[in-house]
Amino acid sequence: NSIGFIWDLCGHSWNEKFDQLCAFKGQSGHCNVSRNDERNKSLGKWVSTQRVSYKKNTLRSDRIQQLNSIGFVWDPQHQSWNEKFKQLCAYKAQNGHSNVSRNDERNEFLGRWVNKQRGLQKRNALSSDRIQQLNSIGFIWAWF
Repeated sequence: NSIGFIWDLCGHSWNEKFDQLCAFKGQSGHCNVSRNDERNKSLGKWVSTQRVSYKKNTLRSDRIQQLNSIGFVWDPQHQSWNEKFKQLCAYKAQNGHSNVSRNDERNEFLGRWVNKQRGLQKRNALSSDRIQQLNSIGFIWAWF
């Protein structure tokens, strides 16, 4: 101990990566490190491993708490869908409908997302929860 010997190498390594993630969040404002980010490839892999371990219920509760404390997102795709849904709700509140055109330059990405939801639903690839959420705001499933 007095010479700095590390008894728990796995724990030390985890804490180092956690510290790197905190620094990444400080710079970027989020914890979603891509595995394809060339500058942060190993951190991106670590983030992915934490999500897999969490889903498998093999991540220690203290580590889950640490990650939660910095706003770690366990399912970025779910979060992204919810953000788009909130944007659609705001669009509907402002425009009185949810038929966002793909050609609407101000809402191009939202228009693409709306059409993607229609396509997923048509192919039975959209979860019933998401269909229910969209139905709750009077979503029109017909293509325009």
